[in-house]
Amino acid sequence: MTNEPERVLLAHGGGGRLQNQLIHDRILPRLRNDVLAEMADAAHLQLSSNAVCFTTDSYVVKPLFFRGGDIGKLAVCGTVNDLAVSGSRPVALSLALIIEEGFEFALLDRILQSIGAAAARNGVSIVTGDTKTVDHGSADGLFINTAGIGIRLPNVELGLSRIEVGDRILLSGSIGDHGMTIVSQREGISFESPLASDCAGLAEVTCTLFENVPGIKFMRDPTRGGLAATLNEVVEGSRRSVEIEEQALPVKPTVQAAAEMLGFDVLNAANEGKFVAIVSPAAAPEALRLCREHPLGRDAALIGTIVETRDVPLVELKTRIGGRRIVPMPYGRELPRIC
Repeated sequence: MTNEPERVLLAHGGGGRLQNQLIHDRILPRLRNDVLAEMADAAHLQLSSNAVCFTTDSYVVKPLFFRGGDIGKLAVCGTVNDLAVSGSRPVALSLALIIEEGFEFALLDRILQSIGAAAARNGVSIVTGDTKTVDHGSADGLFINTAGIGIRLPNVELGLSRIEVGDRILLSGSIGDHGMTIVSQREGISFESPLASDCAGLAEVTCTLFENVPGIKFMRDPTRGGLAATLNEVVEGSRRSVEIEEQALPVKPTVQAAAEMLGFDVLNAANEGKFVAIVSPAAAPEALRLCREHPLGRDAALIGTIVETRDVPLVELKTRIGGRRIVPMPYGRELPRIC
């Protein structure tokens, strides 16, 4: 009887006995559900609606483990959030693992355990998946691809074309937590008050908003590129300008200190547990109240307004000292491998 290897081999992706052992001994026990147990080439789902949302994403974050989460939790929450801000209730995910030869099974087990816990916490099932192995040095340990399906909520109409002058901008909580956590760990910098990623699934709070607030016109999670990228996408798609107030922005002091020390604009830093919503003026107070009643929205704030465009549509920040500055679309090279 041979000893079980402690690390992933190329043969674990070869379609034979070792791959079957990997799937049945390590993956299925941590993600088990009736649909996945069928082990079919495609999952058979019984959905209560003909209206669904579908999304896919890939995760290459470095490091794989970070304060507040890991690549597995990030993959589940990131896909859940893409469905949630699209006006749906997430129900099912696929999971594809691209594993580097030599990756320790102890680490893989931790990540699979995290995936299972995140899926349970967010009320979704992993219903299908795939595993592949690549040569040592080709994948930084592990890459993950997920796809997700959500049931479209009734009477939800979202779109940049619905945005009007006077609409309010709602941010569900503090910004920059994830991006500054990842960068500080890469740089080996510690702070008196530890940084932690905001990685979390948002479907519970977004579904509450959609079901109780009819004036929500647009919603997005400000991941790569942060709040700056999301607001510039709003400007580009609506052809209307955005005005935000620095005083209203929720930023944790440690996150702000990290951004300043490392030379980053916190507006560009990634988030993995926040959303931006554009809501009508009448709906804004109720949307804010409902957000603050949920643990993931305690720090929610109304941070700005959609305004008339004088010349070229832009995002403008009103500073604490009464000045103004333009917030451009981030170039994109500042924070690679962030998710």
